Amino acid sequence: MRIAVFDTKQYDRQALEAANAAFGHELLFFEPRLNRETLDLVHDVDAVCPFVNDRLDAEVIAALAHKGVKLITLRCAGYNGVDLAACEQHGIVVTRVPAYSPHAVAEHAFALIMTVVRRIHKSYVRVREMDFSLDGLVGFNLFGKTMGVVGTGRIGQAAIRIARGFGMKVLAFDVYPSATLASELGFDYVSLDELLARSDVVSLHVPLSAETRHLINERTLSIIKPGAVLVNTSRGGLIETQSLITALKDGRLAGVGLDVYEMEEGVFFENLSESGLQDDQLARLLTFPNVLVTSHQGFLTREALANIGETTLGNARSFDRGEALPNRIHA
Repeated sequence: MRIAVFDTKQYDRQALEAANAAFGHELLFFEPRLNRETLDLVHDVDAVCPFVNDRLDAEVIAALAHKGVKLITLRCAGYNGVDLAACEQHGIVVTRVPAYSPHAVAEHAFALIMTVVRRIHKSYVRVREMDFSLDGLVGFNLFGKTMGVVGTGRIGQAAIRIARGFGMKVLAFDVYPSATLASELGFDYVSLDELLARSDVVSLHVPLSAETRHLINERTLSIIKPGAVLVNTSRGGLIETQSLITALKDGRLAGVGLDVYEMEEGVFFENLSESGLQDDQLARLLTFPNVLVTSHQGFLTREALANIGETTLGNARSFDRGEALPNRIHA
């Protein structure tokens, strides 16, 4: 198939080209995101391959259908940027990568946790300036503490296994609890409110939907355990940013680790060192010494990139051959 790949960086191209050796698609790479302003780049292709922050609304979908596009093969798990109803209306099939090395994201969550809890980011900056003092760097042990995992899908399960390896007690919340899973991994399902009230570390591992948007908000932050650490490596829209800022100002949280941010489009994945940051809320978050932000890099391992490439291009081959599409998304 002839596929237009959008929102690409060097690591995307390398991984997709390596994976494509087994598929033989014709890949056309474009650096801009796919949206209304970049539709002119779509020409004489069978499919488009967007990423997590591309915006395929009803207008874009209609234009893609007019251009003969039959497949949208997402190279990410999230699909809230695609108007699925419009795709159904115009006969465009949508596929995704539902899981791309859950260990990559879970391990990054713990990298954030360890860095925030042990103040490693602050220590790094001090030592670079030849300041070897320890004042203000007191952390706490993870061993014996309670980890709250919101969402027990593949990434959540990987996080639970890591937490258990640290000797942590694990509480979990999921709208579809599994007693078998809880028994196998050694954790307890509780309500979201109980999880927040009892957990020393809370890690979010759920998709973004109408039901989960701003799952962490003024109310839920008001009941979170004082001195807890909150980590989000899932989707930025799970956290209401202004409420998070208020909780940080009030000193309710010991630390926050974010690999995603609800207004990250146009900021994350970009170099803004010359132009500066225009997002006031993100700028405010970056002023807190107990907040660590990474730019949506939880997926960025060799293993995960290879899996993304293989699944994305495999979805396209299955579509082209008229085979079953287990990774298809319906409206």
